[in-house]
Amino acid sequence: MRYTTHSIIRMKFGKLAILLVTLAAAAAFVFPRELLVLQGYHADKQKFSVELVAKGLSHPWGLAFLPDGRMLVTERGGILRLIRADGVISSPLLGVPIIHHYGQGGLLGLALDPDFKNNKIVYIAYSEPEWRTSGTAVVKATLEEWGLVKHQVIFRQQPKVNGDGHYGARLVFAKDGTLFITLGDRQQYADQAQQLSSHMGKVIRINKDGTVPKDNPFIGIEGAKPEIWSYGHRNIQGAALHPDTGKLWLNEHGPRGGDEVNIAEATKNYGWPNACYGSHYSGEEIPDAHAPHGYIEPIYYWNPSIAPSGMAFYTGDAFPQWRGSILIGALAGEYLARLELDGEKVRHEEKLLSGMGKRIRDVVQGPDGFVYLLTDEENGQILRLVPPAEKGQNPEVR
Repeated sequence: MRYTTHSIIRMKFGKLAILLVTLAAAAAFVFPRELLVLQGYHADKQKFSVELVAKGLSHPWGLAFLPDGRMLVTERGGILRLIRADGVISSPLLGVPIIHHYGQGGLLGLALDPDFKNNKIVYIAYSEPEWRTSGTAVVKATLEEWGLVKHQVIFRQQPKVNGDGHYGARLVFAKDGTLFITLGDRQQYADQAQQLSSHMGKVIRINKDGTVPKDNPFIGIEGAKPEIWSYGHRNIQGAALHPDTGKLWLNEHGPRGGDEVNIAEATKNYGWPNACYGSHYSGEEIPDAHAPHGYIEPIYYWNPSIAPSGMAFYTGDAFPQWRGSILIGALAGEYLARLELDGEKVRHEEKLLSGMGKRIRDVVQGPDGFVYLLTDEENGQILRLVPPAEKGQNPEVR
């Protein structure tokens, strides 16, 4: 005879144990936390305040808003949670894939299906283990209240290699419904960023079921992986679709200096490791110029490095002076970069939150028009940027 957990508990401990189990199930959500206004800020063009929405997340990595206003958040250690707008955090959801949780590996970027409201499908990028190697993979699954079901791995990085760094792992849906996946060079394998026979150091474009779109640029090229969209990338940590042009904008880490903002276009080569506005960790110089060697020059770059991460185009009404800007989290730089654009050029950078001392992992515009940030730390937080308090209210801690 097979026994369920509840039947065993009933036989051994009776009604008291069943009551405890019921209470534990009801505690899938912890008690709400009072929202906290941390500080008021006066930026170049826009005043704002920062609210603490939730805390206690272990190195949160990716955030996506559900239609009902809740947030789906990945923690790098392999935890997936639902978080309400008032900061209530769920217990870990079930059905998460097995991950390679070493170094930069773990449960990473995520995206909702464009038709999520009807099909409840989510896509999650993670570092997938295989014997002594690992590689970026993407799983497609249906989200239930308690976890993920109906799993299908729709992409696996080839080849899988040793090492624990540079997985990339941002997911962005294009306007035509195809899925972009960003992949790093896996750190010790920089030369493969120039090889079309390898997925490393590439932007990948696939259909939602994992098949290759018929108009992908390298289909039919001998030896080339047909999923490749663009190449010559180092470690893409942020990506967002331009709201008007539909082009994929991204940021990537340089070595010692040379972090970049690029527009990923079909067939284009972005130069790594043959061109970069930085130098190797050994001190060896890398040629700066991209264009003379047939590579695409970055839209913008940082030297020294800020370690850019999650990014978003701001299109909301809460901060009208930021509309059309790119917001990019800085890990090493510990600030939020606002890049003011003139077409496809950056004309000004403003450093926001530079005094908070927080590594900013992801940046998302919420359905309310506010800006939500994930901080990369063991006691990671969700912060919300909101318009300043009304005159007469205290913008400090309350």
